[in-house]
Amino acid sequence: MVFKKKRDTTQINIDFMKEEIKAYNNVLELIGNTPILKLAKITENMEGNFYAKVEAFNPGHSTKDRIALYIIEEAERKGILKPGDTIIETTSGNTGFSLAMVSIIKGYDCILAVSSKSSKDKIDMLRAMGAKVYVCPAHVTADDERSYYNVAKRLHEETKGSVYINQYFNELNIEAHYRSTGPEIWEQTNGKITHLIACSGTGGTISGTAKYLKEMNPNIKVLGVDAFGSVLKKYHETKEFDSNEIFPYRIEGLGKNLIPTATDFDLIDKFIKVTDEDSAHTAREIAKTEGLFVGYTSGAAFQATKQYAEEGEFIADSNVVIIFPDHGSRYMSKIYSDDWMSEQGFYDSVNLEQTQKIEIIK
Repeated sequence: MVFKKKRDTTQINIDFMKEEIKAYNNVLELIGNTPILKLAKITENMEGNFYAKVEAFNPGHSTKDRIALYIIEEAERKGILKPGDTIIETTSGNTGFSLAMVSIIKGYDCILAVSSKSSKDKIDMLRAMGAKVYVCPAHVTADDERSYYNVAKRLHEETKGSVYINQYFNELNIEAHYRSTGPEIWEQTNGKITHLIACSGTGGTISGTAKYLKEMNPNIKVLGVDAFGSVLKKYHETKEFDSNEIFPYRIEGLGKNLIPTATDFDLIDKFIKVTDEDSAHTAREIAKTEGLFVGYTSGAAFQATKQYAEEGEFIADSNVVIIFPDHGSRYMSKIYSDDWMSEQGFYDSVNLEQTQKIEIIK
């Protein structure tokens, strides 16, 4: 019988105990450095290579984490924000969640003016994060005193020690993505990106990312996504604001009934519009083909990608990066609800088979 000498682990244990615990200090350190993912199944019949920049991997589950942290820390650096102050913002939900999250860690109060078009899931999440929420009617003009723009401005005027983030007209919205999203995509694609596709709401994501990428390679095409009922596409093409373009639509965080200064239209090569119905079905298709549970605007982004492909925008060696802004959990009462989809008239003879029957065993 051979007896093995027992290994002396004393020194190993001592060395191991000297190592620090590898943990992040708080949730804010998790913001950014989101992955890009090759889309394989849903793009089978499309020419080119397609990659999703999955912003749901941010701790607040959306790309808005980036601007919330950047704008607040810039305000702190400039002495605009002080301990005990209140952060106020206009939001369709995602920016509000990110601001509430940052406020918790940094010790600020948070007041949000939210569009009634925002899903119940988003509004419930904002309240769960400790924000005070004012729900404002969605289908009023931007200058109406009830619009979420003007309600936020009024709350700012009435609240002592408050800072209004004002993402639609804040240049820091662009700068946040210029310093983070753009460099990440350039590095992740080793500079091989040929097209960027992004939805435009405030315009900060598409403008800041485009600014960096075009500085690195001016031949990269930046393709915007707009909604029917929004003024952005026509303004991009004509530089004229046409109020006749405005009508109610359902997609959140996409398009606008005003022209945000946080959109640099000169950096965007082209816009295409998508419908509420197509975008909803495409979001569900992404979940069922790629296993990615994405939000309504992500569905819009890929619906636009399909439409750009149909127009012959891509060739075999195109490397297309599509920004998927947020997570599907924020739309459980909307696009992932068969009842809601039916109420909107989104289940016709073509799409009816997508519904899933639920069997209850008693």
